[in-house]
Amino acid sequence: MEIGKLAGNNLKKVILNKIDHFRSDVLIPAGEGEDSAVVDLGDSLLVVSSDPITGAEKNAGFIAVNVSCNDIAAAGAEPFGIQVVFLLPPSLGEDKAEKLMQEIVETAKAMDIEVLGGHTEITDLVQKPIITVTALGKAVKEELTSSASAEVGDRLYITKGMGIEGCYILANDYEDYLLDHGVSKDSIGKASNYLNLLSVIPESRIARKNGVKAMHDVTEGGVYGAVAEMASASGLGYVIEADKFQVKDEIADICKNLNIDPAGLISSGAMLIAAASDNDLESIFAEKGIQLIEVGRIIEKGSYIEKNRAMEEFSLPAEDELWKFIKKITNNS
Repeated sequence: MEIGKLAGNNLKKVILNKIDHFRSDVLIPAGEGEDSAVVDLGDSLLVVSSDPITGAEKNAGFIAVNVSCNDIAAAGAEPFGIQVVFLLPPSLGEDKAEKLMQEIVETAKAMDIEVLGGHTEITDLVQKPIITVTALGKAVKEELTSSASAEVGDRLYITKGMGIEGCYILANDYEDYLLDHGVSKDSIGKASNYLNLLSVIPESRIARKNGVKAMHDVTEGGVYGAVAEMASASGLGYVIEADKFQVKDEIADICKNLNIDPAGLISSGAMLIAAASDNDLESIFAEKGIQLIEVGRIIEKGSYIEKNRAMEEFSLPAEDELWKFIKKITNNS
């Protein structure tokens, strides 16, 4: 199997099709394109999501908290607690383990989120720390959102831009490589300071108060993966409108010099939003100082991309651009 998130038909065949017991109080169960489960507790909804961090080293604790809580936000909920699982190599040392935990605690505290517990294990089966965070959130039924709620005719937008998390990781963990391959110091400096862009909780609050019913965090697979997952969850098709893409200058610099497609690069910090064509979301978000970029539309069936004013069938890339990059430099080292 390819390195990275198991997706598409393989996910259904290997994992999801094995789940055959469903409870009536689980409103959104495990499913393709759904990053959170939703449980009806009567007076409120409990939203649960888990995410691992495997591709980042610097500020991995900060990223881990934000990525897991972003999935809660994409369901229209407010995160309140996390559980943390550490799988740590023996070579890490107590000082680094303590620093990693402190980073998680401080990040969660700043978001008014409590660390509820978890599990820590030292194992020689891993060479680098693996962090898995399970986030818990509360939602009210009227504001619940789901990847499966997109409808034919909906416009697709992302917030803040594409490639955010991927370029943050590249700038922090591979600075020397980027410099050797023509990326400017200015671009690396800007991308390495993307920490304040990694949360999508602010845009979730705006979207769910303004009639949005379908959201999806743009994680592994980038914009391409998020659009495909939302359409699959909704049982519909999509058109990716590449001619409308907008990329930050520093992200364009990094991706061009590393031969990376920014639309296929992991991008926690960007929220994919499906909205009816008569919902003036762009003006609403502009008033809040958050950029909204149109990237496509939902159709009845099929997967297509519009590029250079021509439309053709689109096949989802097999793996995220970050994994392709890491594999490339690992094989060449």
